Amino acid sequence: MPAPVVLRDLTRADLPWMAQVERDLFGPSAWSESLIREDFRYGSTRYRGAEFEGALVAYAVYGYDGDAFHLMNLAVVPAARRRGIARTLLLEFLAEARAQGAPDAWLEVAVTNEAALALYRAHGFEDVRVRRKYYQPEGVDALVMRVPLGDAAGDAVVG
Repeated sequence: MPAPVVLRDLTRADLPWMAQVERDLFGPSAWSESLIREDFRYGSTRYRGAEFEGALVAYAVYGYDGDAFHLMNLAVVPAARRRGIARTLLLEFLAEARAQGAPDAWLEVAVTNEAALALYRAHGFEDVRVRRKYYQPEGVDALVMRVPLGDAAGDAVVG
């Protein structure tokens, strides 16, 4: 039987780990540790972590960005991928959006991130538009995606 994924709020002590994962996964376009610390301290976003086999292996950052409930970041360390951890974090994000009464949920994803695109589309996210050269300094385009969270969409999204 596979080990369960344990979700928890990240703490200030987890932020250096998160910043290192950002650098490892996203290189020059990673969120800096100072940005992470500032947002964590003053932001209205939720920082969630996922533990697998006793180790922190993934995180998601989400909350309201203006009037839109937005997934700002979701990352899983390479050694822990393909175990449903990103899906678990995504489902929690969608449940929180519904609990907050958001009519829909939004995210951006690099057009080159095929695994993430497949995950989001499998959970009802639809393409809205492309943001040209969104990820800097690489100049990679981002796809803006949304999923409606009404009653009819809810059954399809959780599936």
